[in-house]
Amino acid sequence: MHGNWHGLRKAAMAVMAAMTALACGAQQATNTPTASDVGITSNSILLGATFPLSGPAAAYADIAKSMNAYFQYVNDNGGVNGRKVVFTVVDDGYDPSKTPLKARELVEQDKIFAAVGNLGTGPNLAVRQYYNDNKVPDLFVFTGSNHWGGDFAQYPWTIGWQPDYQAEGKIYAKDIVGSNPSAKIAILYQNDDYGKDYVKGITDGLGDKAKTMIVSKASYEVTDPTVDSQIVTLKASGADVFFNITTPKFGAQAVRKVYDSGWKPLHIINNVAASVGAVLTPAGLDKSEGLITIEYYKDPTDAQWKDDPAMKDWLAFMAKYYPDGKLEDASNTYGYRAGQVLVQVMTQCGRNLERGRALEEDGNGRTREEARVRA
Repeated sequence: MHGNWHGLRKAAMAVMAAMTALACGAQQATNTPTASDVGITSNSILLGATFPLSGPAAAYADIAKSMNAYFQYVNDNGGVNGRKVVFTVVDDGYDPSKTPLKARELVEQDKIFAAVGNLGTGPNLAVRQYYNDNKVPDLFVFTGSNHWGGDFAQYPWTIGWQPDYQAEGKIYAKDIVGSNPSAKIAILYQNDDYGKDYVKGITDGLGDKAKTMIVSKASYEVTDPTVDSQIVTLKASGADVFFNITTPKFGAQAVRKVYDSGWKPLHIINNVAASVGAVLTPAGLDKSEGLITIEYYKDPTDAQWKDDPAMKDWLAFMAKYYPDGKLEDASNTYGYRAGQVLVQVMTQCGRNLERGRALEEDGNGRTREEARVRA
């Protein structure tokens, strides 16, 4: 699987370059920052996010915690061009019906400068129009849905961050066809845009073979207590490959049930549910052996990174700023990495932070579209 990762990594790097170019506005000549827009004072930048601090996706809460810890680290080291980052996180329970109220709370009551890292495909789709109608930067949404990849014209205030789910699904398909062209595939997926993006990715990747290779599909709702019955159904299909498209809670359940049922397929688990700390450990590490996934980050549980300078920096950061965070939980590297990207972008924007300026030029005299093309 690792040989197929380079195309996805290259695409992710291109997106990162484009985001940095698009977010940078013109700089202010004065040495002292001043209030320049909503949520920007002479000494602070107010950011906000909607997150599942409770509910079926509460395992993701560590992303917000580690991201906030990174902002504390930045603040202790001078902030962003002299301003401290203040990060307000509100709980939407991973429920798209609740996210709009929480988004309005951040924008209209807390007066944030920008929304950063709102988590979940459904929740983000529920508020994307609101942020764009109100011209509030909706930055680096934490979802790999294909929705964030090419809607700049319609939603210029929203931008994604991570590699997309459909591309990941296509990579798995390519590997399956190359290694086992007669495979029988069973798929478990979350019944929303998030899960369906992965299903489309693997289906498109299989091409004409999808009709014969995919022998069973079963979905679950985020309100379901377990996915045990779905696993029983998929096992009965006789599939020898299982594509596990879940979020952490259900990912752990699926890994455990597959093992306990005696089913022994080639088990592919999507990146979203591949955390050692949040999924594999709760499921049982003995029950997680042999799983296949894709990573676009350095896994702290992988011995190859033990002497890596960036990993050492992260470990030192965790020890000081988030000592309660689990080192084996990928959420804590995710929040740290996302925080780094945001701080880098805001630093490059200079002292004069304004919501609309990034839509006009990138600080180098280029329009948004010119910057995107150049990147």
